[in-house]
Amino acid sequence: MNTQATGPATISIRVNGESVALIAPATVASLVALRNPRPPFAVEVNKQLVRRASYDAAPLADGDTVEIVTLVGGG
Repeated sequence: MNTQATGPATISIRVNGESVALIAPATVASLVALRNPRPPFAVEVNKQLVRRASYDAAPLADGDTVEIVTLVGGG
């Protein structure tokens, strides 16, 4: 009998080229809350822009590639 406790399920994604483990289920909203990027920013999952209104409904899956791009002004 296996009495070893298992932890929460995790997924592995890439965020801005870095491997990140998240507790499943994960959404764009949970990733943004974790990373806390400085506004204004945009989020792209697997090369598809995710609108801010859809963050809660946009699931992240094992192997996804996410880019969080912070906009910087200058001249």
